[in-house]
Amino acid sequence: MTTPPKRLFDFMTYQLENFPLEDMFAAKENGEWRKYNTQEVQETVDKLSAGLLALGVSGRDGSIEQRDKIAIISQNCPEWMLVDLAVQQIGAVSVPVYPNIHLNELQFILQDAGIKHIFVGDKALYQKIESILPHLPAFKTIYTFEQIEYVPHWSELLVNVTPASQAKLDTCRNNIQESDLATILYTSGTTGVPKGVMLSHRNIISNVFGSTEIIEEIGVKGKRALSFLPLNHAFERMATYCFMYAGTAVYYAEGMDKIAANLREVKPTLFTTVPRLLEKVYEGILAKGRELTGVKRTLFFWALKLAEQYEINTPKPLSYRLQLAVADKLIFSKWREALGGEVKAIITGAAACQMRLLKVFTAAGIVIQEGYGLTEASPIISGNRYPEKDRMFGTVGPLLTGVEVKIAADGEILCKGPNVMLGYYKHPNLTADVMDGEWLRTGDIGTLIDGKFLKITDRKKELFKTSGGKYVAPQPIENKMVESDWIEQIMVVGEQQKFVGALIVPAFQALKEWYTNQGKTYPGNQAVTQDTQIKALIREAINNYNKNFNPVEQVKKFVLMPSQWTIENGELTPTLKLKRQVIVKKYDDLIGSMYANVNPA
Repeated sequence: MTTPPKRLFDFMTYQLENFPLEDMFAAKENGEWRKYNTQEVQETVDKLSAGLLALGVSGRDGSIEQRDKIAIISQNCPEWMLVDLAVQQIGAVSVPVYPNIHLNELQFILQDAGIKHIFVGDKALYQKIESILPHLPAFKTIYTFEQIEYVPHWSELLVNVTPASQAKLDTCRNNIQESDLATILYTSGTTGVPKGVMLSHRNIISNVFGSTEIIEEIGVKGKRALSFLPLNHAFERMATYCFMYAGTAVYYAEGMDKIAANLREVKPTLFTTVPRLLEKVYEGILAKGRELTGVKRTLFFWALKLAEQYEINTPKPLSYRLQLAVADKLIFSKWREALGGEVKAIITGAAACQMRLLKVFTAAGIVIQEGYGLTEASPIISGNRYPEKDRMFGTVGPLLTGVEVKIAADGEILCKGPNVMLGYYKHPNLTADVMDGEWLRTGDIGTLIDGKFLKITDRKKELFKTSGGKYVAPQPIENKMVESDWIEQIMVVGEQQKFVGALIVPAFQALKEWYTNQGKTYPGNQAVTQDTQIKALIREAINNYNKNFNPVEQVKKFVLMPSQWTIENGELTPTLKLKRQVIVKKYDDLIGSMYANVNPA
């Protein structure tokens, strides 16, 4: 066995020398899976590195500000990783950007990073960049992954490696240290403009080693993973390096609308996701169940109710285990088949996962491993493991190997370890704001249960105080309320008000079925928000979930919204988190209407 990798591009060599794969990366081309074996990946990356050097891209020499920054803006595909690895091994800095990012944020990032060279996925993204090129003074070249007439294609940078170019490339590689900056990842900006998080090779690799320990417990060597979270997300990108290190083939989904079909084709052993997408999977399962009739429908909802009662690390009565076995054979086995038939675990992060989903999927034989972290921590701090003894519902699991955590006097989680970032690009003052010596202030409030399991209770900056002086944590309330079949999205409000209120986006698809079952014609989303019967349905759900919270935390009033909050409208981050400040400002009048009469109904 070779020595463990010290730079991110070393993972290619490590895999090639120890367990080369025929499908290291794979993606659909013309309706067929195009597979890149490990040898081809290494050779292509070397050719691309040589091409970038010939283009005049500067690497490690000079300060961080002087090193060339290269942006990658694309949907997931093998080319994304090929460019990422090629940039790394010549010492330049990759700056991945969400393909669905708001145009204003995109312009800010490209300007802030001083981007010189850009790789984009398709024509739409090319046109997006083209519209802001006059505002990018450092820009030099742009290349596309898809063939576009009159636009340079990335393959034009693939040059045959000559002895001279090989010697130059070897020199670049050999000079790169594990402490060197590898990438700048811009945070999604829930509380302001994006900040460029600088991560070194060592930062990310320490996280890869700790995270690989987690996925190896699942048994992933020689297996497949499906990738669909954006690769520029620190979570998915780090996971890809884990798969490379563990010998797991990575298949890239064709798009969010093709995930279900791709799962059945690829038959992955695991995949990573965020809770919102997991909720969508669950909603799809529920929709199928509602279409059933007679005995099949009865069995479906019996099995679902059984799954909602599931617990781990507690003895289960024989009667429950027998019923669960029957439910597994009749119902849950079909769920697993819909996910490809071989999924053993789903790893989720970026936001809190509903307790109901944790129980239901685990009962169905699909382990949900909820983890926690942030970009500034490369990104994982803790994660629930595959063995049941190392999992606890409602927590984000034990700490990653090598990572330390302590809880500050005000409840904030502080993190220390080789995974903690180098700092924010060009903003040492902002870096100082989040660093307490070697300890990173995460901005999250939490506690350690049994000295082992980390539990997140809320975002420190999202806590608000009512006019009565009581603090309210909105996330636990929101996370519980969206368990309702009638609530799609919710944002709790009440800063300096007498009571807690909420903006609610109804689950319009479920309500369409409700109207049909009532023998009524669906009147449209706007009319639904004014329907007194719908308001009563949602009020009933809220009253039911309010029982889980103290009186000061209970939602007393709400306003129904006629359309979903979206990334395109600037209300959600690319990882589907609420941009609270944006939403509050945008719907200030509606929020104000809830408090116009201070006596809650």
